[in-house]
Amino acid sequence: MPKKYHGVIPPIITPVDENENVDEKGFRQLLNHCADRGIHGMFVAGTNGESLALTGEERDRAIRIALDEVGKRMPVMAGVMDTSTRRVVENIKRLEQMGGSCAVVTSIFYTRHTSQDETIRHFEKIIKETNIDLIVYNIPPFTGMKLTAATMSKISEMDRVVGLKDSSGDFADFQKLINAHAGDSNFSVLQGSTPSAAASFLQGADGYVPALAPYFPELYIKLYEAGTRRDIKRTMELNNLVVETSGILGMTKNATAATKYAISLLGFTNKRVIWPQDMTTSEDEKNIKARLDLMKEKLQQAGVL
Repeated sequence: MPKKYHGVIPPIITPVDENENVDEKGFRQLLNHCADRGIHGMFVAGTNGESLALTGEERDRAIRIALDEVGKRMPVMAGVMDTSTRRVVENIKRLEQMGGSCAVVTSIFYTRHTSQDETIRHFEKIIKETNIDLIVYNIPPFTGMKLTAATMSKISEMDRVVGLKDSSGDFADFQKLINAHAGDSNFSVLQGSTPSAAASFLQGADGYVPALAPYFPELYIKLYEAGTRRDIKRTMELNNLVVETSGILGMTKNATAATKYAISLLGFTNKRVIWPQDMTTSEDEKNIKARLDLMKEKLQQAGVL
């Protein structure tokens, strides 16, 4: 029996209109597209969702829409990251009022970091003041703090901490965390670095969080399935395709802009990113479209599509 938080859980983009408010119609269509194609869960208001670029009201609106549209069909993990414990607690309390059941929590950021212990204290206070599931999110490029395996293990022992998403790129620490939770049916270890997905599944990871899964859901789901059944040959074949596809994120100055442009080609959403980020150029878009078309051919040849 799979764990509650498992499989392919995309960090879904937040489509916005010309006023940088959530494009509700397009967002609902995109969410349903993912659910209809077998995606296992949804991570809304994450880095890829531009959660800290949205106003607080619009971030909450994006979360509310996701809960309403697909919350009964799949687990919805909602980003509540912020610059202090009090702000995170307030974000979670609003999430609870919306009916959300899972908050994704990073260490604080912008404020100077003093120690690993500050993040342990952060989670201890959050747990005392809130009531829903918590997932630890280790993403040092955006928080300025790399959580060690020892720190994440301490936090994982706390009540209602049900999983972790590790985007640190430290595979040695990730293996330690997989091993530490190998027999725990209520704790999910999720890989946040897509190029490490194959090795992660073969070692026992429960899922991953790939940005381009909405565009090629079949590929990302098949990699998860092959990896978890320990089919090494098929896992490596599919992983090569995933790595090549993920290269799209490096084809522009801004990976979020590349993701938004690619997903906009599905026809549900626009490519707009929130000011003042770099958008895709016409040359970027030409190159991304060519890569996507090439990948469609390769996926057909590999029996994925």
